[in-house]
Amino acid sequence: MPEPIKLADIELRRPLRPIPVPGRYAWVQALVRLDARPLGWVTLPITAGECSIGVQNDCIVTQLGEAIQQRLVELGLEGAVPAEGLSLADLLLVHSPKQSRQLPSVTVAVCTRDRPDDLARCLEAISQLDYPEFEVVVVDNAPRTDGVKRLISERYPTVRYVLEPRAGLDWARNQAILTSRGEIIAFTDDDVVVDPGWLQAITREFEEDPAVMAVTGLVVPFELEASSQIYFEWYGGFSKGFRRRWFRYRTDDAGRRILIHGAGQFGTGANMAFRRSVFDRIGFFDPALDVGTPTNGGGDLDLYFRVLKAGYALVYDPDAVVRHRHRADDRSLNYQIEGWGSGFWAFAIRAGEAFPEERPGFREVARWWVRHWVLARLWRGFRRSERWILGPLKAEVLGALKARSAYRAARRRAATIAQEFGDPTATLVRSGEQGLDHHPGITGVRTIDLAEPVSALDGVGDCDRVRVYVALHGRPIGDLTVPSHGQPIPAAKLRQLIAAACGHQLLEPDHDLGSSVRWARTYGSLSRFLSRPDGSSPPLSQSDSAGHAVSVIVGTFDRPADLRRCLASLQRQSSARPIEIVVVDNHPASGLTPPVVAEFPGVVLVSESRAGVSYARNAGFVASHGDLILTTDDDVVVSPDWVERLVAPFSNANVALVTGNILPIELETESQRLFEDYGGLGRGFKRVDYGSTWFHWFTRRAAPTWDLGGTANTALRASLLGDRRIGLLDERLGPGTPTGVGEDTYLFYRTLAAGHHIVYEPAAYVWHRHRRDLPSLRRQIYNYSKGHVAYHLVTLFDDGDRRALWQIFYRLPGWHLRRLRRWLRGNRDYPLSLLFAEITGNLAGPWCLWRSVRRVKRLGRSAPYLAPEARDPEGSPAPDAGFDHASPGARPGATET
Repeated sequence: MPEPIKLADIELRRPLRPIPVPGRYAWVQALVRLDARPLGWVTLPITAGECSIGVQNDCIVTQLGEAIQQRLVELGLEGAVPAEGLSLADLLLVHSPKQSRQLPSVTVAVCTRDRPDDLARCLEAISQLDYPEFEVVVVDNAPRTDGVKRLISERYPTVRYVLEPRAGLDWARNQAILTSRGEIIAFTDDDVVVDPGWLQAITREFEEDPAVMAVTGLVVPFELEASSQIYFEWYGGFSKGFRRRWFRYRTDDAGRRILIHGAGQFGTGANMAFRRSVFDRIGFFDPALDVGTPTNGGGDLDLYFRVLKAGYALVYDPDAVVRHRHRADDRSLNYQIEGWGSGFWAFAIRAGEAFPEERPGFREVARWWVRHWVLARLWRGFRRSERWILGPLKAEVLGALKARSAYRAARRRAATIAQEFGDPTATLVRSGEQGLDHHPGITGVRTIDLAEPVSALDGVGDCDRVRVYVALHGRPIGDLTVPSHGQPIPAAKLRQLIAAACGHQLLEPDHDLGSSVRWARTYGSLSRFLSRPDGSSPPLSQSDSAGHAVSVIVGTFDRPADLRRCLASLQRQSSARPIEIVVVDNHPASGLTPPVVAEFPGVVLVSESRAGVSYARNAGFVASHGDLILTTDDDVVVSPDWVERLVAPFSNANVALVTGNILPIELETESQRLFEDYGGLGRGFKRVDYGSTWFHWFTRRAAPTWDLGGTANTALRASLLGDRRIGLLDERLGPGTPTGVGEDTYLFYRTLAAGHHIVYEPAAYVWHRHRRDLPSLRRQIYNYSKGHVAYHLVTLFDDGDRRALWQIFYRLPGWHLRRLRRWLRGNRDYPLSLLFAEITGNLAGPWCLWRSVRRVKRLGRSAPYLAPEARDPEGSPAPDAGFDHASPGARPGATET
């Protein structure tokens, strides 16, 4: 038999105080808040009849440090983020601003039956709500006494009393809807105590997103004195967690697939609210469900399901807090849990009959329920310490088994009641209006720079989801995919998702800290704040790169429109250094490239008739004059400070080559999304220094140089090209040759093998236009696959690197087998045709390399690279003077991995 648990509230904005605890309690369970918004529970041990300040401090930081940190980052995102990032110490001093907004009218509906004492406690809390104007409607459901009516008339004359003679909670809820006057109807129960900010939190969700038709909130226990109350919480309780979640049909806020059939995940009827208009569109509560009928539950779940099925949004907001007084005896506990079983499966039967296409989803939920809920808890019940769980579990299973007969009986009873008293909702006209205009398969691409406060993302009406790239003063720090369903994405949703995905980068934007170091800093800052010291975080250091003359090489093959966009972005560079732009025409016979180059004065045009990216780039290298050479492609658009960010790491003399991030400029077609699922061209948002230690760390498998980036976004010291250990690009490899790719990974390989360092700098980003159709994507993946094998064969035969054998004969087959296994198990996100293209490409690699060797023998090698000072001055082109724009440099200093 568990001992009672004392409940407490801790507001972090107030100084901690010792919590006195009588001797009969086992421990203290405290709800921790920041600016009144709940962050989570902490369990506090009791020493000498109290929880001391020191114990509270340690437990809050260790148990809720991450949650506090994320909430503070969300708070920081309400304003502009400085270039040096956010300071945790500073954020702890910032209060959440009061929002001035037009508040909607609200009706608070309380359905009750013969529980005047509980109702009095509920109404007292409602009278303390922090909301300017709202009405309260109490629906007295088939009462046996006049206790509720007398309570309202004597103590709460401003509360509207409505008698509902039809017995059943959903009859009472429907009556509340019909008599309500507010735009929003907020339902709670008579055994609940609402939080003062309850209505503020609920109405905020409706105001931020017009597509939201339902809001549910956090339900915490009012007390944990009796063993049955503790068992109810341990069995699952009403809480759905402390993270705000947005739900649409088949997806949650992170785009993960959900089963709306498991409607219990969305909330509970003790804390829910709806737009008044939604009932005219999807119908009212089903009076054959919920308390007061043989089903004893399910009415709230059925309405959540129908809201989502109709295409509207539902939000679970833990800021909307109520406290529920759980049943205080075991018999009542088991009766309530039995109602969970009968109510949920009665709802499932009702929904399956109304929407036959959703029956497979309910069968999937049934399999999950048996395997992961019933059997898992049955196994727990064999332990002596958890034998209590068998009673509630038995009650729930019995309720589920009688759900079908209970729902049939409830329907007959509802029909009888409607015949006797009438059904006031039967004649109301439903519009049948749907809330979701699906845009299947369209993914938009947007950038949010945190230099400005995060605001709602508009202009995504044609997108099913949006890939959001997050930048800090022009430097990318992360990305996330957000479902949009053709609707604007609320600012609060973006702040929460950005804080979860990029919080550590915002707090430590220039340091690759291990998790233990990050945690130590978090622990120290929060601990000092809870103890209320003075002080602030030290500023982060930064340094600028030395000046270098730069040449940019752009290879092109008959893509004039793409080339024009690329050159226009290059001429918009914010840089004071001289920049020479060299365009290499790899198909001069077509005559398509010279007219485009002529539109951009100062751009140098070089012709290379031998097809292949390696031949083209080598020709550009030979013609260039910069001591730093940057390469990109014609189907790329560069960011305004691309040059400065890409060359910044060269301030470290050990760095010989730098690669940058390659992001998709659009994800509108299936092939573009599949290419990103395949791996894309980006390599993440973490700055990494690769050196010889990393290169030789891989003893059995090949060093994954293909993960370092690509020559669509690369910079190198020109001196590398004259180093006999490195030299120019290998003409046997790359696009335009039989091997397809591999020239960039082999350049990286030789650079690292020679003892140099390569830095991946995600702040230097470009936008790439992926292939728009599936045949082009299949060809691209086929080329990647054969080029990958060809690259490894070159390292084996030219460099004697036997690690290539492990990659070719072990890792690649294993990779394909895992993909095939996932496909056979039903995960069809990656088409079998693309997997077949990978396999056939790998098999073709040796043959294609042999063809490339013969081709190079026939066409000859590229001219050798000579430093500008060693060339014939009469035959060399003059460098362009560049563009006079100022730009801050990126910061060097990453450590070797």
